[in-house]
Amino acid sequence: MDAPLDSSSDGLAGKGLSAKGLSAGTIGILGATVIGISCIAPAYTLTASLGPTVAVVGTQMPGIFLVGFLPMLLVALGYRELNHAMPDSGTSFTWATRAFGPWVGWLGGWGLIVATVVVLSNLAGVAVDFFYLALAQIFGNPSLADLALNLPLNIVTCLAFMVAACYVAYRGMEATKAVQYWLVGFQLIVLVWFTVAAIVHVSNGSAFDATSFSLDWFNPFAVPTFSAFAAGVSLSIFIFWGWDVTLTMNEETKNPKTTPGRAATLTVVIIFVLYVAVAVAALMFSGIGAGALGLGNADISGNVLAALAGPIMGPFAILLSLAVLSSSAASLQSTFVGPARTMLAMGHYQAFPKRFASITQRYKSPGFATVVAGAVAWGFYAVMRVLSQNVLTDTILTLGMMICFYYGVTAFACVWYFRRNAFESIRSFFFKFLAPLVGGVILAVIFVTTLIDSANPDFGSGSNVAGLGLVFILGICLLLAGVVLMFVMRAVNPAFFTGQTLTRDLSPATERPAETPAGQTS
Repeated sequence: MDAPLDSSSDGLAGKGLSAKGLSAGTIGILGATVIGISCIAPAYTLTASLGPTVAVVGTQMPGIFLVGFLPMLLVALGYRELNHAMPDSGTSFTWATRAFGPWVGWLGGWGLIVATVVVLSNLAGVAVDFFYLALAQIFGNPSLADLALNLPLNIVTCLAFMVAACYVAYRGMEATKAVQYWLVGFQLIVLVWFTVAAIVHVSNGSAFDATSFSLDWFNPFAVPTFSAFAAGVSLSIFIFWGWDVTLTMNEETKNPKTTPGRAATLTVVIIFVLYVAVAVAALMFSGIGAGALGLGNADISGNVLAALAGPIMGPFAILLSLAVLSSSAASLQSTFVGPARTMLAMGHYQAFPKRFASITQRYKSPGFATVVAGAVAWGFYAVMRVLSQNVLTDTILTLGMMICFYYGVTAFACVWYFRRNAFESIRSFFFKFLAPLVGGVILAVIFVTTLIDSANPDFGSGSNVAGLGLVFILGICLLLAGVVLMFVMRAVNPAFFTGQTLTRDLSPATERPAETPAGQTS
């Protein structure tokens, strides 16, 4: 049963940060890093992004991954500084509110919620595809894989995955952590196996289209046009997205000021090394041609690892299918952590209806917000399956824009919040000013460029409405929906927007961390 918190008893009346009743001291740095990797879902992300990335930048894919990694690392450093000063489960929402005030803060929180809802739908779609593929491989019946093409069955299966993931997330961080250790470990082992096996095929001459390794692959400036460069970076930003989940559970970590930031940085670095290794191995084995197993083949671009599993891993191909299935299922579950805790914080500070501030008495988790996130994500998936010719490509590109938006807002919030002491030392200058500023500018440029380019009806999968690209329509509609809802909340309950629940711009020197309510252990 969910129980709303009494704001008068937890420090809310002080207009500063306050605890929300989550289970404190549950997660250490290893658990936080595992959940961060799980949320990124490397196996799922790679199978969904390798093809689209090659389609826009060709062999420069590793270089584009590097460009996407840099703003993620720079922004992660800014996130770490904000978390150290203000550990709060609202993250982007809370920090942008402290820096810029309630309006920008509300939109920052909305951007995070929308991004996670979009990716939840995408994760569920990949889980459905690989579920039926795994069944086909297990029972030796290829026709079972075609069941994923049955629209009603696909949508119902997606609902089943969503309900299962939502249930685990509802049970709190202990259940989440226990599930993730096994699923993350399995997919990392299989991806390393895939990488080594692909390189072995290249070395013994049995690769599909053996392509000699070249350092030029790491040169992002070899991409012919800026639009292609921007689209590639937007895709590469998507593949790194999810590390900030380690920050949204900061009130549940063993050391809220340091553990989440360190876990976020460690997560980004581990994922970057893994991505580059898999990308290089895939390029060496398949090339970028449009042949049956070429990375430029549009027929396999939405699910590359499914096509390459058999030729590269032989009789062990089923392991790769299971790795992607477990990756998408694990991430589907861990991704609930971010939006649920953001909505919890927004409800707690009265930026959302009070019902979102409720905590389950048994599991100390944001149960109501978790269920809402699951229901909305499934509805979004069902609509996209009907509208889009290639739901994976269009949702990935839309997600890239949303990520650029709320990561960028948070990066600039770091710069502005620490403006008074950013030049006190070399460390402060780099981590509190330069790193988040450069990361924020890069993301802002990519956001604007992608938004403009996506208006073209040929952008993404080619799905369009009235001559406008579906990705553009999705991006604009999601942002405008946030603006409309924000004004509705301002009219219904103005407390947050008038500074009665969370004040703007306290000095970092006087900021107090969230206190642990009586009866909880840290």
